Amino acid sequence: MKPLESKRPSVLIAGGGIGGMAAALSLSRLGMPVTVLEQASALGEIGAGLQLGPNAFAALDALGVGAAIRDRAVFTDRLVMMDAVDCAEVGTFEVGQAFRERFGNPYAVIHRADIHTAILEQVRHTPHIELVTSCRIAAIRQDGHGVHVTDANGRAFSADYLIGCDGVKSVAREQIVGDGVRVSGHVVYRAVVPTEVMPEELRWNAPVVWAGPNCHLVHYPLRSGDQYNLVVTFHSRDPEVWDVRDGSKEEVLSYFTGIAELPRKLLETPSSWRRWSTADRDPVANWTRGRMTLLGDAAHPMLQYMAQGACMALEDAVTLGAAIRHRQYDMDAAFALYQKSRIPRTARVVLSAREMGRLYHAAGVERLVRNDLWKGRKAEGFYDALQWLYGWTADNCLAT
Repeated sequence: MKPLESKRPSVLIAGGGIGGMAAALSLSRLGMPVTVLEQASALGEIGAGLQLGPNAFAALDALGVGAAIRDRAVFTDRLVMMDAVDCAEVGTFEVGQAFRERFGNPYAVIHRADIHTAILEQVRHTPHIELVTSCRIAAIRQDGHGVHVTDANGRAFSADYLIGCDGVKSVAREQIVGDGVRVSGHVVYRAVVPTEVMPEELRWNAPVVWAGPNCHLVHYPLRSGDQYNLVVTFHSRDPEVWDVRDGSKEEVLSYFTGIAELPRKLLETPSSWRRWSTADRDPVANWTRGRMTLLGDAAHPMLQYMAQGACMALEDAVTLGAAIRHRQYDMDAAFALYQKSRIPRTARVVLSAREMGRLYHAAGVERLVRNDLWKGRKAEGFYDALQWLYGWTADNCLAT
């Protein structure tokens, strides 16, 4: 057998978001030449806040950026669900010392731009990575020698393999799977506001869900508590297509007529909103074709209700690198092991997110049943229920 140093296949990564940057870092740490193709004119992240469970920190530590993320994150005391109709507390999930001891890592919240920047800074200081911007992929072709990409400007890029990290509307997925998105009909409005305009009685150091009939609201602190992330979600009364655009306060207010005055204060806080019409895809049994495989939202787009989209992409990146190392750079075998390790787990998260959305948005008697689910449950019960999710580590990431 040739020494491992002689087996360093080159890789194109389609997409420079959190998943693409994490994948670039993971593969470059194996000495693999990586070229990241990003359609935007500059590398960065849009959006607002996201939540990081212990599994995300385990992945970030494996990528060598855990400390940098911790410096930018806000560590929360608990997770809270409130009933938006009567302001009753449905349940509290403590994420303090006992939680950290159980799962080996904390629970935190962070601005999307901050986590992307921290990973990008490490990428820029890592050999073997080339970053290409303003690269909208027009065509992908593979043959016995490699994968060949042409962008909208006619530029050509080639490598031995390609990792599709290009999101819900993935060009790579269209070639590999060819399925359509599943538009949920759920619309998400997101905003970030300064703490001084946040209602004082809602300045909690926790991700808080106000669950209402066919809607919910979320808030949590960002950037050392200087800002708050606000998210409102509702079931649209109109047919939706997957898109992102500016929203209107009038539309938001029209959907939140049945909730109490305290959570309604959140709707008056932002001066502007961004509107996401959300979509996911049904889980598939294969997301690899020849020299191409998928990662993150391109592989398993999910609704936001489990707060695991970015976490799963980070896990993917670590697992792909571990599979390549384990299979000694035999990429066909590595892709197969990567899929075997990731497909059942990510499918469970996709399907769990759909069910969690139903719980958040329960109305009538279902709302009463939901509220009863958490009564009297001790912290260990929550920990046990989430062991499958938060217990992931880089040491146990490969399927046996």
